[in-house]
Amino acid sequence: MEILKKVVSIADLQTMADHLFGNLVKAVIDVQCGSMAVDAELHADEESLLLENGSRQEDLWGINLYPEFEKNGEDFIEFDSMINLRPSQNNRSRGVDNPQIREKIKKIVHRWVA
Repeated sequence: MEILKKVVSIADLQTMADHLFGNLVKAVIDVQCGSMAVDAELHADEESLLLENGSRQEDLWGINLYPEFEKNGEDFIEFDSMINLRPSQNNRSRGVDNPQIREKIKKIVHRWVA
């Protein structure tokens, strides 16, 4: 598990996927500061790591990345995590209901994944 400090390739993501889930990499995005934690068994672990490093919980969103799909395609990023259940922020699903937040997440992912 790590907070990215440098851009990673699709091949790097595939290596991460291979050692845990086979086809996906869990990630948590801080939409305020643009950071991204990856490579853990649980989104909650990545969330904790980001919180320990100064992120605010309301800025953190869990996603899954599927390295076998086209980076710019619809199937590359899946907006699905238990940490996303946030009635206090009007997010009542495991997805990311706010389209503006989804767009921020996509931009941050594309900044970190080459």
